[in-house]
Amino acid sequence: MEQSGMWVFGYGSLIWQPEFRFDARHIARLDGFARSFCMRSIHHRGTAAAPGLVLALDPKPGSACDGLAFHVAAEDCAQTLDDLRARELVSAAYLEQIHRVRLEDGRQVQAVCYVMDPDHIQYCGALTLEEQAQVIARATGGRGANRDYLYNTAAHLRSLGIEDCDLSWLETRVRDLAGIGVEAGRTHEDAL
Repeated sequence: MEQSGMWVFGYGSLIWQPEFRFDARHIARLDGFARSFCMRSIHHRGTAAAPGLVLALDPKPGSACDGLAFHVAAEDCAQTLDDLRARELVSAAYLEQIHRVRLEDGRQVQAVCYVMDPDHIQYCGALTLEEQAQVIARATGGRGANRDYLYNTAAHLRSLGIEDCDLSWLETRVRDLAGIGVEAGRTHEDAL
């Protein structure tokens, strides 16, 4: 952590629901990881009996993940880390790590990142996009429907100008499975 605060990298729900105070945010890129629905969710977007899927940073050499880097002021660092750990480390499937991210203005900063542990029982990186869609369309957990998590993430990435082809495909497919047209869904999101 810098004396002037710390950076936190968000790539999924932290983009649209950070739940911590920050004084700056920038589009940023993390190399060596892919954004992926590779974690079974048994708390937030599913249950132990019917797991959902949430996004994680999956270690993939040669890949990159675009998201947001949030700067947290020094006086808020301890509380932010406590809150993030309570949220992100609930099942120990994520590993809290520090990685270098490149901000949109070219600066490179060290950021707290929550990375998938590929040895954890909740890891499911081999699922096809269709298998992911089938799970996401039906699962619900403590924070709501799995499909809403997908829709919110896809909408916020679009609003930031970040393209994620897999999420776009999943959004279209899950809306189809849920009986919601893509255009109708986007109109609803725009109203939120």
